[in-house]
Amino acid sequence: MRDLPEQIEGYGAVRAHDDSSGPAPCRSKLLADLDAAIAACALSDGATVSFHHHLRNGDAVLNMVLDRLAARGLKNLHVAATSIFPVHAPLVGHIRAGTVTRLSASFISGPVGEAISHGLVPHPVVLRTHGGRARALDMGELQVDAAFVAAPAADDMGNLSGRVGPAACGTLGYPLTDVEVARRVVAVTDTLVPFPAPAIDIPQGKVHHVVAVDRIGDPSGIASGTTTPATDPVSTRIGDTAAAVIAASGLLSDGFSFQTGAGGISLCTAAAVGRLMTEHRVTGSFCAGGITGFHVDMLNAGLFRALMDVQCFDLAAVRSYQSDPRHQMMSAATYAAPHIGGAVVDRVDAVVLGAAEVDLAFNVNVTTKADGIVIGGSGGHADTAAGARLTIVTTRLTAAGFPKIVPHVGTLTTPGATVDVVVTDHGIAVNPLRPALAERLRAAGLALCGIETLCDQATRLATRATPPSPSGRIVAVSEYRDGSVTDVIRQIEDGHRSA
Repeated sequence: MRDLPEQIEGYGAVRAHDDSSGPAPCRSKLLADLDAAIAACALSDGATVSFHHHLRNGDAVLNMVLDRLAARGLKNLHVAATSIFPVHAPLVGHIRAGTVTRLSASFISGPVGEAISHGLVPHPVVLRTHGGRARALDMGELQVDAAFVAAPAADDMGNLSGRVGPAACGTLGYPLTDVEVARRVVAVTDTLVPFPAPAIDIPQGKVHHVVAVDRIGDPSGIASGTTTPATDPVSTRIGDTAAAVIAASGLLSDGFSFQTGAGGISLCTAAAVGRLMTEHRVTGSFCAGGITGFHVDMLNAGLFRALMDVQCFDLAAVRSYQSDPRHQMMSAATYAAPHIGGAVVDRVDAVVLGAAEVDLAFNVNVTTKADGIVIGGSGGHADTAAGARLTIVTTRLTAAGFPKIVPHVGTLTTPGATVDVVVTDHGIAVNPLRPALAERLRAAGLALCGIETLCDQATRLATRATPPSPSGRIVAVSEYRDGSVTDVIRQIEDGHRSA
């Protein structure tokens, strides 16, 4: 051993190297099965486990992991998922059994949403925006004991790719936030590849364990929403009108940035915007958010220079991400977090969003149905509405016989102060907080009306009255992107009239 001083001026205390004290080299992180991974994570009652939804309604990992956690007898777990879909119906059984007693997510649909609404979950469910979830992770408000990442491909050191394998899902933008802070990260894959994995999306330094299973899910379930433009006359008319609003706003010029949801009317609007861009020879900078094959077509037509993608909404988008460097992945934090000082949503010129309900104050509900059943949550809705320079909400006046423009929304998801324009099949309403925008639209020849007029028309056209709001205990809390609460959701009591 070298004769070293105990202290060096300008350096500090000296810790001498000891050959016997170093960690053994890690040559593989591959474990035998999920049980071995759970044991290695030292999970106990009350732990928080996280999941992501890039396989959307085709995901098998959440159900698979919870089955093993339940088999080990664990109780009072907190499932912190990015989104929960109908495929996750087995979660209801784990809630009944007491394996899971807490839930948080950005979007919940299907049987789990119904179970929440009927009071099955003992503690209030927390519904965060995508950006709000990333902020809560970064700020330590949401602490994850083990993050389980559904990896379409992985090597035995934990390099993960969403681009290869039979369940390729494209970008892995949501687990990128979890792997930064989780105490343990487990990659669950059905495609082990030789080291190093090709096209690494999450590097090995973020992953502690790797488990190979037969199947992580069905990629056909990725396209679980409407991912082609609607073609019916009403939707086409709404889309054309929304595109005319964007053009009249003055934002449709070179460098234009754009985001739409994956709904038929939103994509209808995108198609109309694309036609205007072609006509006026406008080249946009980027499309953002969840990306569909329709956005890929706009990229390939030269209408935009890049796609900023937090998740692929269909297999055409997956194929694009596999092969086109202009199609770029971003994390949920980069996409929408309010605390990082420059999320992508803050660079979006125009966003087109949908709604379950809009009220007289331009507040939007995308969380509950007319009867109070949980059917969704903000996802990126409130994030993009806050960040975009122009936020347009498109909706028909009625759906399933119920009015969609109402005096007060059943659940306030997105505050009306962040909504600029509501475009319906019966007219355009501009938020009174935006008088300059209203003047621009009028100068372009667009006819405007008050939101009260649209509400009156919706009431007249509706064939079913909105049921009374549920009045039971609070079963869920709707959080805004900064962690403040926009609303609470109450339990549906026996005898409450269902939509």
